[in-house]
Amino acid sequence: MPSKKNKRKRPERPTIHPKNKYSDNPPDFALLASLYPSFKPFVFYSRDGRPRIDWTDFNSTRELTRVLLLHDHGLDWWIPDGQLCPTVPNRSNYIHWIEDLLSSDIIPKNNNNRDIVRGFDIGTGANCIYPLLGASLLGWTFVGSDVTDVALEWAERNVKSNQHISELIEIRKVTNCQGTLSIEDSNCGELVNGKSKMDGSGSVVDEAEPLPSSSFDLPSDAKKKDSGPPILLGVVRDGEKFDFCMCNPPFFETMEEAGLNPKTSCGGTPEEMVCPGGERAFITRIIEDSVVLKESFWWFTSMLGRKTNLKFLTSKLREVGVTIVKTTEFVQGQTCRWGLAWSFVPPVRKIISPLVPEKSNLSFTLEGLQRQFSAFHVLQSVESFFCNGGASCKLNASSFVVDITASNDQCKAILRNEARHLDGAATCNPLEKASNSSSYLHPPSNNLSFRISVFQQIPGTLLVRASLQRRDNPVPGVFSLIIQQLEETLRCKYCRDKATLN
Repeated sequence: MPSKKNKRKRPERPTIHPKNKYSDNPPDFALLASLYPSFKPFVFYSRDGRPRIDWTDFNSTRELTRVLLLHDHGLDWWIPDGQLCPTVPNRSNYIHWIEDLLSSDIIPKNNNNRDIVRGFDIGTGANCIYPLLGASLLGWTFVGSDVTDVALEWAERNVKSNQHISELIEIRKVTNCQGTLSIEDSNCGELVNGKSKMDGSGSVVDEAEPLPSSSFDLPSDAKKKDSGPPILLGVVRDGEKFDFCMCNPPFFETMEEAGLNPKTSCGGTPEEMVCPGGERAFITRIIEDSVVLKESFWWFTSMLGRKTNLKFLTSKLREVGVTIVKTTEFVQGQTCRWGLAWSFVPPVRKIISPLVPEKSNLSFTLEGLQRQFSAFHVLQSVESFFCNGGASCKLNASSFVVDITASNDQCKAILRNEARHLDGAATCNPLEKASNSSSYLHPPSNNLSFRISVFQQIPGTLLVRASLQRRDNPVPGVFSLIIQQLEETLRCKYCRDKATLN
């Protein structure tokens, strides 16, 4: 007889990187307030007795970053008013993901292996957070580039304030001069040291057939256009070699878009937050530069604020002939970001995937969220959607999840659109072709159990993730169709634009 102690497996939910200092020990605001008097005025206690800070107060978030860097990393740090204030746990996730890339064996290791890892931080900002963390945590060396005088001045100050790592970091000014390299002379020297293997950090491996190094040329309009200061070309010097580059790009197209989230205040200048075309255009320029500098870097990487941009950028990478594409998800609290990495180095081995199993984790984004709605409104609507179909639901407001259990009949009711629409939602005929067909219904022999989680991405954009609670339960097609119908219903109620299922 099966053991009664056989518990359901919890779904894999994105978490912060396991190597992150805060993965098991999140910041203790009460302890920090007792140790650092300057932080104490920013800490208050909620009704449940938990210490909190006001995330909408720039001074509060800046002081938290200052004391975390001092307490946990031994770093002296400050930025002036208005500059972008980073969150330390989130930025540490990115550093550790690059550490994973450099330690894996998917691309070959260089025979001229150097003990010192060298990175390039695109747009390091006044905060200079990535070089400071990379140098203090892992002993990496960095070049950090930026455009504005204020950013360069304060980045230099933050480096010089930490003499124990100051020799590891160079701050470099970006000028509007033309690049010193061209496609014709891009084959200059050997590749730098690289090592890489993804562990359980949630990354996804994609591979493309390598193309000859001289088989691609940039479109003529890409060569001629002037869309801002140089990013890599014209900043990286002739003959320089780096293990990786990293970037926290301008996510937005306008400052109005950047200020849509009323629940946080991280500061940020127009140079840090905005560029024509937003993050998609900025990262496209990095991709174009990488074609020329393919032998100067082992890995090219960037963070993204919108998951929907991954598909476009991955397609762009295929066009330029990269050999490896990797993606990952950075999660901190209710905020999600994504990492994109690529390389032109031929892989050690081909990874051949057998038959693709049915997905037990699905997600979609809700973009263009109307300002009067929050993640909690969406969470309540998720609960209503399944409760109206008769399913059993348990909402956890603190972790922004709903656990759902649905019987065979309840699954059929949801798929046939017999459950009522969300309160006030317009009828949009979700999955009309599925609801009119009987061939798609293969309900599970047992109850279907899954979890819906809602994450804040950037202002006006939410990520909704669905995870099966029981991976051993065969659910051919039913789970994905239910989540598609949920997406359609939420999109009709909350969004100005169409969301994309992933």
